[in-house]
Order: sequence, then structure tokens, then C-alpha cells
Amino acid sequence: MVIFRWWKISLRSGYQSSTKPGEVKESYEDFLENSHLQIQIALVFGARILDYVFNLCEGRIDFLERLSDNLLMIIISYLDIDDIASLSFTSHRFSKLCMSDRLWEPIVEAANEITPAMKALAQDHSWRQTFFTKKLQLRKKKRISENRAGNQ
Repeated sequence: MVIFRWWKISLRSGYQSSTKPGEVKESYEDFLENSHLQIQIALVFGARILDYVFNLCEGRIDFLERLSDNLLMIIISYLDIDDIASLSFTSHRFSKLCMSDRLWEPIVEAANEITPAMKALAQDHSWRQTFFTKKLQLRKKKRISENRAGNQ
């Protein structure tokens, strides 16, 4: 059942007492066919909420969308770096979470000993960029040492 309630708000004192809240109750099927109610919901709440209500009415519930950012951050922290990168492309919300310093600072701390220079870099840029900068530096050092070993 979709229930849409509204209240009229007015600065005129006499108008307030005579106005009662309005309410429309519709089954999911009726809501999907009621374009007038859909327009009202879109005007008041926006297209995102209208899409969300459509998905609920059609039985498509996104349980991840209902989880808090804190809980999602905990879940994301268990993913591999490649999986975090893939997840960041799935939605604006996941992109924001996957790029956040709240996620990357512990990843950098787990992979490296944090130096004052790294903290300064992270403050100037981000912990994510610090992680990949450090990773690139390590690859470069490894390549140089392999080249030296091969030349001997």
C-alpha cells in the first residue's frame, strides 16, 4: 500500500484551523497506474524518491541502499583493491564511499608504515592517492633493482 499524506501550510491564522490533512491510499498496482499521484510525489520529493517508490511497488528492493554509510564502509573495507575500484563505478553513493579517506586511511596504514611525509601528502591530496603513489614508488624501486640484477 502506498500512502501519500499532505498538509497545507499558511501564514493566515484563520485558514490554518479549517484545513485538515489530506491522504491518498493506493495499492501498489493502482499507484503504478495513477499518473496524477506519481506527478505529485515527483514534485514534492523528487525523481529519485519516485523511482524508489516504483521499485518498491514492483518488488525490486535495493537492500544495500537501505544500509548506513558506516555499515557499508565496514563491508567495503573487506574487499580487495580491484573490487573496491569496480564497486566505485556502480553508483554515485558507492563512488563517494570508495573514494573517501575514511576507507583509505586504514588501508594505507595496513600496507605501510605511516611517515610524516605520507601524512602530509594525504592531507594535501587524499589517503587513496597516497596509497597508489606509494604503490607506484614500490613498483619503480622493484623494477630498478630487477634491472640492476639483470645487468650484473
